[in-house]
Amino acid sequence: MNVLMVYAHPEPTSFTGALKDAGVATLRQAGHTVVVSDLYAEQFDPVAGRHDFNAVANAERFHYQTEQAHAYGNDGFAADLVREQKRFRDADLVVWLYPIWWGGMPAILKGWFDRVLAYGFAYADGRRFASGFFPDKRGLLCLSTGGTQQRFSAGDAYGDIQTVLWPAQRLMIEYLGMTALEPFVAYAAPRVDAEGRDLYLRQWIMRLQQAVEDTASHASITAVTLTAAGRS
Repeated sequence: MNVLMVYAHPEPTSFTGALKDAGVATLRQAGHTVVVSDLYAEQFDPVAGRHDFNAVANAERFHYQTEQAHAYGNDGFAADLVREQKRFRDADLVVWLYPIWWGGMPAILKGWFDRVLAYGFAYADGRRFASGFFPDKRGLLCLSTGGTQQRFSAGDAYGDIQTVLWPAQRLMIEYLGMTALEPFVAYAAPRVDAEGRDLYLRQWIMRLQQAVEDTASHASITAVTLTAAGRS
């Protein structure tokens, strides 16, 4: 199975980094192909602009979605977007690993969604949610927080974690037609002791293994269905 990990943390020794390293090691030992987009290490540019394109639809007025559609139809994306789009396209399971900052994802990761998952390539008119381009892909969020689980609960300071993650789960992953798996959240990661961190890592490995198994089962069912349909 092909797994893409999109990792967004500036510090390699962070707990988010430990989650990434544990996931990569586990999957590769199991024989899976894992590609990591390390956004900070690769100095990914999160800022959208004309530099995203090698082709121009309208030189007079810059409309980002129009330029994305034109680039998709004319092999006009910049090299870094071509690289990231290939990584995404090849993946059966996509895992996004990041810390929650200001109630959302780091700007570098939001920029990855903005620039990489372009109109034409990742969605189009009439091709969203249930009719999206990627029904065979699954997406998994792996998060670390500074706040405790209590803080991210209904009625407390930050609100229920499902509400906090709604933009990513529904308006990003499911928007593309993907299946959004239950997120993994390491609450209050900077505050837990070594035993707590080890427990989080074990829980994460189990969650990731289950996600891979579920994705493989889904792919097998889809293949059987398509084969049966071809014989009818």
